Amino acid sequence: MTDTEIRSELLAEEAPEALDAASMLEAFEAILFAAGHVLSYETIAEALGVTEEEAFACAEELSSRYEGRGIQLIRVEAGCQLVTRERYLPYIRSALGVKRGSHLSRASLETLAIIAYNQPVTRAYIDEVRGVDTGYVVSSLVEKGLIAACGRLDVPGRPMLFGTTDAFLRVFGLESLSQLPPAEQFLARGETSDGSANPDAIASLHASDT
Repeated sequence: MTDTEIRSELLAEEAPEALDAASMLEAFEAILFAAGHVLSYETIAEALGVTEEEAFACAEELSSRYEGRGIQLIRVEAGCQLVTRERYLPYIRSALGVKRGSHLSRASLETLAIIAYNQPVTRAYIDEVRGVDTGYVVSSLVEKGLIAACGRLDVPGRPMLFGTTDAFLRVFGLESLSQLPPAEQFLARGETSDGSANPDAIASLHASDT
């Protein structure tokens, strides 16, 4: 047997079997559980050999099935993720020995609001709007994965531009930027525990900055 024939035989053995509707949902769930982070519908669809529309339909079905359970499926723009429910967070922390996380500071929330509603923006723009140096806060938000560099402004000096990330959407329970509430509500969401933001994601953030 040639190397080509051996390779073809191995690939054939690894090829997944065709899935019926029930198995498709189970496979979809298994993929999300194993990933532990947001996966795009495109990625899941490719793995399952279906269209993105079919993958989205699976997400819709699973989301409804998780009602009344300890986990839930959240959707973030072109992808989704499995997360725990807010009410069980204290028990999860206790069982896993996780130190309680902190909410974002007012400075971080104000900076996030400026970026979210005006992105992409430069550090200089953020400093001007807030009236203070935001270097530390911006660096902290980058470290937390809530914002990221997304290019450079085409002016002398080519300053860095910043925008929000998928993690930002996940933390605040949004599927897309089009769902952003008025700025005043956005700031309030990060400071309360009324379920507006995703507490499972917020709890994973570092201690609030000053």
